[in-house]
Amino acid sequence: MATYKIRVATGNYLCGGTLDSIAITLVGTQGESPKFQLDRCGKDFSPGEEDEYVVQTEHDLGPILLVRLHKEPYSIFPQTNWNCSFVEVAGPREEVYRFPCYQWIVGYTTLELREGAAKTICKDADNQLLLRHRKEELRAKQQAYRYKEFQPGWPKCLDVDTVDQLNLNDQYSSTKSSTLEVNMAAGQVELKLKGLLDCKKSWNKLDDIQRAFWFYRSPASEYVRKHWDEDAFFGYQYLNGVNPISIRKCTEIPAKFPVTQEIVAKSLQKHTTLDKELEKGNLFLIDCEVLEGTPATELNGSRQHIAAPLCLLHLNHQEELVPIAIQLTQQPGPDSPIFLPSDSEWDWALAKFWVRNSTFHIHEVLTHLLYTHLMAEVFTLATFRHLPMCHPLYKLLIPHTRYTLHINVLGRVRLFSPGGLIDEATATGFHGLSHLLAKGLSTLTYSTLCLPDDLRDRGVESLPNYYYKEDGMKLWEAIHSFVSGIVCLYYPEDISVREDPELQAWVAEIFNKGPLGRESSGPEMPHCSYGPGRRGGGNNGQFDFGAWMPNYPSSMRKPPPKTKGSATFGSILDTLPDVSTTCRSLLILWLLSKEPGDRRPLGCYPAEHFTEEEPKQIIAAFQNRLAQISKEIEERNKRLPLPYNYLNPPEIENSTSI
Repeated sequence: MATYKIRVATGNYLCGGTLDSIAITLVGTQGESPKFQLDRCGKDFSPGEEDEYVVQTEHDLGPILLVRLHKEPYSIFPQTNWNCSFVEVAGPREEVYRFPCYQWIVGYTTLELREGAAKTICKDADNQLLLRHRKEELRAKQQAYRYKEFQPGWPKCLDVDTVDQLNLNDQYSSTKSSTLEVNMAAGQVELKLKGLLDCKKSWNKLDDIQRAFWFYRSPASEYVRKHWDEDAFFGYQYLNGVNPISIRKCTEIPAKFPVTQEIVAKSLQKHTTLDKELEKGNLFLIDCEVLEGTPATELNGSRQHIAAPLCLLHLNHQEELVPIAIQLTQQPGPDSPIFLPSDSEWDWALAKFWVRNSTFHIHEVLTHLLYTHLMAEVFTLATFRHLPMCHPLYKLLIPHTRYTLHINVLGRVRLFSPGGLIDEATATGFHGLSHLLAKGLSTLTYSTLCLPDDLRDRGVESLPNYYYKEDGMKLWEAIHSFVSGIVCLYYPEDISVREDPELQAWVAEIFNKGPLGRESSGPEMPHCSYGPGRRGGGNNGQFDFGAWMPNYPSSMRKPPPKTKGSATFGSILDTLPDVSTTCRSLLILWLLSKEPGDRRPLGCYPAEHFTEEEPKQIIAAFQNRLAQISKEIEERNKRLPLPYNYLNPPEIENSTSI
């Protein structure tokens, strides 16, 4: 006789326990056991509990390779789902085998789990049982997770129409889902009660905008409201605002933006010139060319307008980045004047509004939706479809896919579908968004997503007071060290990468379903590892910087001016979003910035997918480095009038989940 001690852990989720009958079969190298009923005095399988059982077999089964969990009817009770965390088996010689699960088991079924050591397929080459297991697991997942085209030119996405069609393992927890619904309803009710959500008029004065979301202000949003119209703060936001990746060094003045020394002389110190500042590397450019040709929609019966401006910024001797010239089209000429800080107050203000509005579209559609949500979905699906649970890369990536499918499906239903919130709140509407996103994907490269490459390509590695860059590089290096440490454990040589067909299929699918097989995207596209950091830098501050609408307008109701001298305060109010559009855009920004509970910050891994000691040590080192980075950020922030906290590790979600 051989005695086995079995420990079964149930996830600590609402309704995570089950009343169903649970049995187990042990499968070892020397045979398999009969099916044993897991039952003891009292209630089994309660949320957050670990239950222990003892079973005996006629002979030693050898090293345990698999366990089968049989979920079956119990008496007259109805079926209940079960969230199983792990199964642990202690053998007759006190050897311990751990079987990670960390998933919901739905319905009456048998789930086969393999021992938790991470293994590539090459390590299973001599074991037909384990080869069969990993192939059957992938076959089932490829049937469950299929792609579809949501819009031409977009990355492919999961082929479901509503979140109710998702696998339960991919859905929000009940806590997160209910909190999101309450947040959305509360925001809508507040705006309706104030009579703002359905008001299609212009704002009478800017101060009235404070009435919207009065109770959800933050110290950062208040700082923005007080300083939004300052040129230095305008420039600051292209370093540390919600879209800190659009600015690049200007090494020569583009022919399409004919700025001369005479034009900007008043904005430069007397002892310098435009050419000298170019040579010193003190000039920077925001070029919104990608917006050219993007169709605009109608909002509240009024045709909206989209521009593709250029903005020249100067790093002055006070290390402030200030705008010194703005052109609102890509074609210079008499109908496209270059606006300057020396122009009238309202001419210059209107020009800056147009740049803000243009970078709003670029940020929300490309930086946010494309780079962080849609590309993350492709990585998630490829991981599920081509990497079995025992694969080291699956274990590495699975915590960073949590809830990504749910939020993306929800976005396609409520946010950026025809008639969704984006259609009601932004100048692009659905069709403009679709056009812009496809255009952005056509130019997406590995360098776009790789922080060191992106900073180098934009020539901004040495820009001072660029906290996104400083904190981002610390995170990049920490993540790179963590990922490299894990990968090198299981791929000690290049040949081990080439000989892993599961990994190669994963890479190929990301390439074909993400950038749609476009060679110019770069052969290294799938190796980007900065997703959580990019998302934190581009998502968490949306409401802080957008709660004061003039700082982040989502639409413009009049076309860009073709002459100077015509702008007035009244005409600006008639150009900025009306009251209803403002409120709808604020509702979006608030929901996207407010994490609805059940969050896991970067580096938090309560589910132990790795069971070996070496990867656990690498994870611990990563967590220690993140804690050190957090301390450095908090110490730096004490000296700043506006703390930059968006890349503080505790503020970054482990996955794209909202």
